[in-house]
Amino acid sequence: MDPVIVVGAGPVGLSLALALAGQGVPSVLLDEGPGKDEPRPARTVVLHADTAAMVRRLGCTTLRDEAARWTAWRTVRRRQEPVRIEFAPRDAESGTPAPLHVPQHALARGLRDAAHAHPLVQVVADSRLDTVEQDPHGVTAHTRGAETTWWRGSYLVGCDGARSTVRKLLGVRFPGRTAVERHAVAALRTELPWPDEALLHRSPPEEVTARPLPDGVWRLDWLLPPRGDLVTPDVLVGRIRDTLAEWCGGTTPPYELLDTGVHTLHHRLARRWRDGRAFLAGDAAHLLGALGTQGVEEGLRDAENLAWKLALAWHQGASETLLDSYQSERRTAVAARLRAADQAMPVLRSSGGLRVLLPGAARAHATLLSDAHLGRGPLGSAPGYGRSPLAPAPTEGAVQTATEPGAPVTDVRVTAPDGTTVPLRDRLGRGRLLVVLVAPGTGVWDRRHWLKAGLMPRLAAAVSALPTRAELLVAESYPGAAAHTVLLVRPDGHLVGAFSGVRPAELYEAAEAVRGGSTDRSASEDPVPTAADAAS
Repeated sequence: MDPVIVVGAGPVGLSLALALAGQGVPSVLLDEGPGKDEPRPARTVVLHADTAAMVRRLGCTTLRDEAARWTAWRTVRRRQEPVRIEFAPRDAESGTPAPLHVPQHALARGLRDAAHAHPLVQVVADSRLDTVEQDPHGVTAHTRGAETTWWRGSYLVGCDGARSTVRKLLGVRFPGRTAVERHAVAALRTELPWPDEALLHRSPPEEVTARPLPDGVWRLDWLLPPRGDLVTPDVLVGRIRDTLAEWCGGTTPPYELLDTGVHTLHHRLARRWRDGRAFLAGDAAHLLGALGTQGVEEGLRDAENLAWKLALAWHQGASETLLDSYQSERRTAVAARLRAADQAMPVLRSSGGLRVLLPGAARAHATLLSDAHLGRGPLGSAPGYGRSPLAPAPTEGAVQTATEPGAPVTDVRVTAPDGTTVPLRDRLGRGRLLVVLVAPGTGVWDRRHWLKAGLMPRLAAAVSALPTRAELLVAESYPGAAAHTVLLVRPDGHLVGAFSGVRPAELYEAAEAVRGGSTDRSASEDPVPTAADAAS
């Protein structure tokens, strides 16, 4: 079968190609650029727990040495500190996980190195797409540049940014709002009074964010009026000196200016994310970033969501329901994020109004804005897909846990049949469903006999009969789950459902729903378990 064609070699395109490769799917990655990334310290990415784990699984090694892990987040408003959040140390079993802050070029370089090292990823630099043609069996793309040629693929995904050529060739509209926010940005090396802590300093309408990077480097962002004078180098240096002096007792400390820029943020959402065998992801599908929301991170979630669905289609064939679910889930999630930002902006960016009239409003607004930066609440938390077309129908054996169906699972430690014990997220991204039995006391089981103990024989038989590949795991506990609860988890880490005990027929029906129903290539390969099977 032909490879998947991925257009655009930024973090999203690289992540998608690597995620496909991890599930045995080859790809051709068409890079319009020269095949390397220009260092820009003022362009950075904040990765929260789910996306940081994904990037590590893909083989990106730059997070180890070139990403900063914050120890705390502080929101300061007129010398008051309404919000302070302490983060858990590295590898802590509990507490709030720290975000990772990494220069975007370092993230891209780590992903690019992993892509070049993987035999299933073909990276083609200096390749500018100019034609896309589809037929019932695949996609044909033509490029100009170093290799002026035609490429044949099973599917094509446009990860080629805000000015996406793929989106334009597909005739997809990209409506939205222009210049929602503007920020002056500087990366500099200096010493601040709170090493390793991120700061949001508010004195409405002024707002400054300071976020640490490794080696004493900081990224500073100043909120600018949506429309105003150009920010000249002299004006920006003045802002830097005034801000540092205010934070350091009236005297500007020594600093080394590394990079500057002005970022204009737009809010846009493509009308369609799927057109036959062609898809859009990342900035080609959406633009966001106001109030601290993270556009690159949402693009990484696009890649993770789409990769396992394309992998299932590539290996087994896929229903239209499965392929359509990418747009249904991801576009709905990003639209909700944009809607929440649009609703919050008039209040958060106003210098009066409700903030003056309502006691406690300033603290609530500070919390809301902090949540956007920290991956929490309506502006920042990882999305759930509770209303997905892949959600199974309710069954008699379904039970509730602390995780709602469709939401990301909690990253508990799990044990595999070979005896290894790892975080649950480490088992994601392999194109397999995960079936997790909650069984207290498994830490002392004899590994030679564990598949013969208790519920395991029946559960192992049920897992082997599922209509798609699945891996059986065991957890000592799971939040809100009773002993002998069975969790079914999608390849991208979202909970399908939880069941009371071993219920082969219900587990099969849920797995069938996750793959969007049977297809011509796989419908007759795995029979549905019967009542006799369940009793055996």
